[in-house]
Amino acid sequence: MSTGGERLHWLLRPRTIRALWIGGSGVLAVLVLADFLIHPHAHFGVDASFGFYAWYGLLTCMAMVLAAKALGVWLKRRDDYYGGDAGDDAPRDPREDGHG
Repeated sequence: MSTGGERLHWLLRPRTIRALWIGGSGVLAVLVLADFLIHPHAHFGVDASFGFYAWYGLLTCMAMVLAAKALGVWLKRRDDYYGGDAGDDAPRDPREDGHG
């Protein structure tokens, strides 16, 4: 478990990653199965369905990821947006012209 004599960070070790996946999946399963034992006090009707908070959370998370990707495409700028070349169209300081 070392790369060039150095130990990997504990979150990068394959054994730890697998344990976290198994533990997280177990917690999710227990929480969804708890729906059988807990009576939901529904306010809208759909929130009384089995596993509502699990599938609603998943769909909401997926919607946020897609919205963030769309926002990234919309806000994307060229790599040279802030200048870098001598012939670019970056805003200049008017005092450099000698007129200000």
